[in-house]
Amino acid sequence: MLHRRRFLQLGSAGLSAISLLSFKKATPAGRKPIVISTWDAGINANKAAWQVLRNGGRALDAVEQGVMVTEAEQSCCVGLGANPDRDGFVTLDACIMDEHFNCGSVAALERIKHPISVARRVMEKTPHVMLVGQGAQQFAVSEGFPLEAQKLSDDAAKEYKKWLEKSEYKPVINVERTKGQSAFAPNKLSNGDWNHDTIGMVAMDANGNLSGSCTTSGMGFKMRGRLGDSPIIGAGLYVDNEIGAATATGQGEDVIRIAGTHLVVELMRQGLSPEQACKTAVERIIKIKGAKAKDIQVGFIAINKKGEHGAYCIQKGFNYAVCYADDHNELIDGKFIL
Repeated sequence: MLHRRRFLQLGSAGLSAISLLSFKKATPAGRKPIVISTWDAGINANKAAWQVLRNGGRALDAVEQGVMVTEAEQSCCVGLGANPDRDGFVTLDACIMDEHFNCGSVAALERIKHPISVARRVMEKTPHVMLVGQGAQQFAVSEGFPLEAQKLSDDAAKEYKKWLEKSEYKPVINVERTKGQSAFAPNKLSNGDWNHDTIGMVAMDANGNLSGSCTTSGMGFKMRGRLGDSPIIGAGLYVDNEIGAATATGQGEDVIRIAGTHLVVELMRQGLSPEQACKTAVERIIKIKGAKAKDIQVGFIAINKKGEHGAYCIQKGFNYAVCYADDHNELIDGKFIL
């Protein structure tokens, strides 16, 4: 329950009477508005999303604005500063989904700084759900998105040069490069967290409506044309405004195999909590992979219509950020099975 002073501060920020009533009815187990996102990069992303939510804004706007922060951070592996594919090109994927089952997606998009915003334009301005490759880029340019220089960042160029020495594809679970560090001999950041190549975000606004977003540069040094789960509705992201929302991170091929986020939402429909639903989805992947499960990482995060949140992953090392107040934006270690 919010203190009176915090309640009044939120009111002065421009929340409607209905929104304030939603805050008042919030319980410790289920809060709204609320935003959650994957990995430590989610802390900064949540801050931008919360600025929308705290002022009574729509969850859709929050999840777009939130992950745009991560896309713009050259020190993170999401966005144009990321590692390229094996042919030396940075390709970006993203999707977004609102409370009305509207959704948009772009994949294999090059030279566009904010693929999440292009995905939203696909959703709002075309009869399609997904645009890919050159077509996605043409659409982005027609919508006024500038083409960025086709040049690797300094860090990505160094990593690519090292990779070319052996040209081996051996991703390391839970670990991606951060600025000045090598993906081949990764080190922890000073706070013990890692940077990663995907950020997924789901949010509930003060009116109880849900939306989600997911954006990625994909696996570094992937085969040209490879897509993971991140731009695929029902795999990397799914929203059902009656039930809840979920997003995924990790080895996308294995999330796709089980239509992972759709599965999580359907499990919540059956009455499972967000955490239980995420755990069950992870268990299904482990059952499919068998002994090979020890070599991969997949994590899910979810919120339900009550504003309750949860997560689960295969391996230790996954975390997610939760924000539901000006002074509450924390990183939580996901529970794991192996």
